[in-house]
Amino acid sequence: MDNMNIERYGYTEFYKNQIEGFNIEDKDLIPARIIEVHRNQYTIVTKFGESSAKLKGSLFYNDEQDIIYPSIGDFVLVKHNDQGESIIYKVFERKSKFSRMDSFYEKEQVVATNFDYVFIITSLNKDFNVKRIERYITASFESGGMPILILTKSDLCSDCSDYETKLEKIAIGIPILTVSSITGDGLFELQNYIKPSETIVFLGSSGVGKSSLVNAIAGEEIMKVNHIREDDSKGRHTTTHRQLIMLKNGSMIIDTPGMRELAMWDVSDGLNVAFDDIKELESECKFSNCTHKSEPGCKVKSALESGDLSIKRWENYIKLKKKISFPNGKKVLKTEVNLKRNIKITTNN
Repeated sequence: MDNMNIERYGYTEFYKNQIEGFNIEDKDLIPARIIEVHRNQYTIVTKFGESSAKLKGSLFYNDEQDIIYPSIGDFVLVKHNDQGESIIYKVFERKSKFSRMDSFYEKEQVVATNFDYVFIITSLNKDFNVKRIERYITASFESGGMPILILTKSDLCSDCSDYETKLEKIAIGIPILTVSSITGDGLFELQNYIKPSETIVFLGSSGVGKSSLVNAIAGEEIMKVNHIREDDSKGRHTTTHRQLIMLKNGSMIIDTPGMRELAMWDVSDGLNVAFDDIKELESECKFSNCTHKSEPGCKVKSALESGDLSIKRWENYIKLKKKISFPNGKKVLKTEVNLKRNIKITTNN
């Protein structure tokens, strides 16, 4: 069986090795990747090319609670149908995924899977927001993808260094690239992360230039671009459904309207990585159950008083930690405190 076509879409040994563990008797099933999602309808790609697909009803629509439904980027086992819709039987284990909280059902909603890089995109205008970027970094580390920070619209900014300096303080070890889709500045450096058979997912608010950046990377207009309101840097959603786009060079981009506001599901591991400086301070406190309030030998309080740890970064860490513990917002953590009330900040004039 020639799987060369599906291998172009990232079908690696990680997925091939899962076949034997599925224990499915039907030997006619073949691997496919989900490249578009429209409600309960899917567009897939297999060794036969693109086709539409639907779920196997008896396997997905039953009373079992642990069923994994396909999302954009997933690899699945399907029964190919030359004359109509193919049938999806099984979802492969994912190597990476983005989830958000479905506030209505209060459960996890997977919005993108099986990507290699996370392009966290913010523009050099009023959209720039350090707290939002910290949240995206946390979610990116949790997802399993490699975060890359991209500052767009550099052609509209006279001095980008101030923005870069702010990000360097919160994005230790993460590449920071400044680009312009208009002039082409920075696009050459971006090519290091745009590789054949690898997948990129975009994170960022509407109006930051995601569609323009996709077109600049692709070298052709493959996404519609909406203009923003320059007075407040707000834009409209360009993407109306979830899709995986194959570029000419063989790399892929996942674009989904659900990635604008990422109400976090469970990103506890990602939080530890994104705020590893704070986690290290907490581990050095004299007491293991330190509340960072009034205990002697508290390294967090000491760092805040000396300015080694900024109050804004600490407050954002606490805010994200609360969202992880109670994502529906109905409760608050009594053990966490606002250290503004408990420390004395000194400045040198």
